[in-house]
Amino acid sequence: MDAKVMLVDDEEMIRESVELFFESEGIKILTAASGDDCLDYLEEGFRGVILMDVMMPEMNGWDTIRKIVESDLYEGNIIVMLTALDSPDNKMDGIQEYVTDYLTKPFNPDELMEVLQYYFSLLNAVEPGDGQ
Repeated sequence: MDAKVMLVDDEEMIRESVELFFESEGIKILTAASGDDCLDYLEEGFRGVILMDVMMPEMNGWDTIRKIVESDLYEGNIIVMLTALDSPDNKMDGIQEYVTDYLTKPFNPDELMEVLQYYFSLLNAVEPGDGQ
């Protein structure tokens, strides 16, 4: 699995538009329509930047992050919340240490790309086996 970005969002139009933008920039992206899809990709070995929507049916973004941590699937990933909410709500309590950034929709694609390039550099700086 060579994608470095996973977008987790229940809105098909958002998944498709972000995917088109990333592909135009030469970045492979996985899209997940739900928290369960996200967990499946992580179990299959995805490691990279996870752009996580907060408001999703069944399992919201916060619950998905809790499952990621409980399932020992967090290592090697950076989680960035990508949401329409202006600020985190109290459902983030207890998992804030696993959320690296919080970006609001609508977002500027160029700014998103700049943020991602920074996080890619952090992931690349951690050598496999470092235990980080």
